[in-house]
Amino acid sequence: MTHEYDDIIHLPHPVSAKHPQMSMRDRAAQFSPFAALNGHGDAIRETARETEAFIAPDESTQKELDQKMAYLLAHISEQPSVTITYFVPDKRKEGGSYPTKEERLVKYDEYKQEIQMGDGTRIPIKSIVNIEGITL
Repeated sequence: MTHEYDDIIHLPHPVSAKHPQMSMRDRAAQFSPFAALNGHGDAIRETARETEAFIAPDESTQKELDQKMAYLLAHISEQPSVTITYFVPDKRKEGGSYPTKEERLVKYDEYKQEIQMGDGTRIPIKSIVNIEGITL
C-alpha cells in the first residue's frame, strides 16, 4: 500500500547552509505570547506555597519575653548580640514566616515600638516570639 508522503518520509531533515539552527529555547519562545493560560503556573505555585499562622506567646512566655526585652533595652548602649525569632506576615496571603536573626541590637524606636538590628533589620516588638543569647 502506498501513501501520499512515502517518497519523502525517510529523507534527512534539511539544514540551512545560510542560517544557523535556532536553539530549542528560542524556538519555544516564539510561541510564548500565544500561551493560553499565561500566569497560570505562577498562580498555582502561589496557592501551593505554605505559610505559618501567628501563634501568640502564652502568658508565662510573654512575661519572660518582656523581662528579656527590658534587659536588652537597658543595655542597648552596649549593642548586645542576641538571637531573635519573630513573625513576618506574608504580603500575599494569610499567615507568614518565623525567621531567626542573630545580630547586634543597635537601636530602639519607642514611637514605632520596634528594634533595629546591626544589619538594618527592623523588628516590631509585638512580633517577637523568642529571644536567646541573654541570661537573666
